[in-house]
Amino acid sequence: MKKISIFATGVLLSVTSLAQTWSIDKGHSRIGFGISHLGINEIEGDFKTFDCKIVSTKGDFSDATIEFSADMNSINTDIEARDKHLKGADFFDAANNPTLTFKSTSFKKEKGNNYKVSGNLTMHGVTKPVTLDALLVGTTVHPMSKKEMAGFRITGIVSRTEFGVGPSIPGAMLAENVQLRANTEFSKD
Repeated sequence: MKKISIFATGVLLSVTSLAQTWSIDKGHSRIGFGISHLGINEIEGDFKTFDCKIVSTKGDFSDATIEFSADMNSINTDIEARDKHLKGADFFDAANNPTLTFKSTSFKKEKGNNYKVSGNLTMHGVTKPVTLDALLVGTTVHPMSKKEMAGFRITGIVSRTEFGVGPSIPGAMLAENVQLRANTEFSKD
């Protein structure tokens, strides 16, 4: 029995050691969103403070897990008054809900470098399952750091009112659906 336990521990440790962690390169990544205003224009914004890690044992990322977080107080649309309004109680209520998070539950390869990423998004204190599209743009070795790098473009749509964001704002003024856009670079730790 003791031999089986030692063997099982060895197998577990060898599988765990195969896992590779990829950390986001914040200086070369942008996490943003867009929403239609009055049905005639799209207002865009992003988060200035965020973090993300990918863990995968496979080189093609087909078993990857992703954990992402963004500071709601870092929301930026380049209009200070609008940013203050978005952080307030009418929208994200950042004082009481300071963090947006996403934790993947699956990362499935579709075709070529296209993936479907499912997971739980928590925003405004509400957690809902979402599915996003991910494109592995490519991998390379950084010429300066010599680290392995990977680039992903992630997109998706979420309903703002399902998360309790701006429920009193009519759809004719501000669209129901928010487009999520992330252009990211990761380095292997």
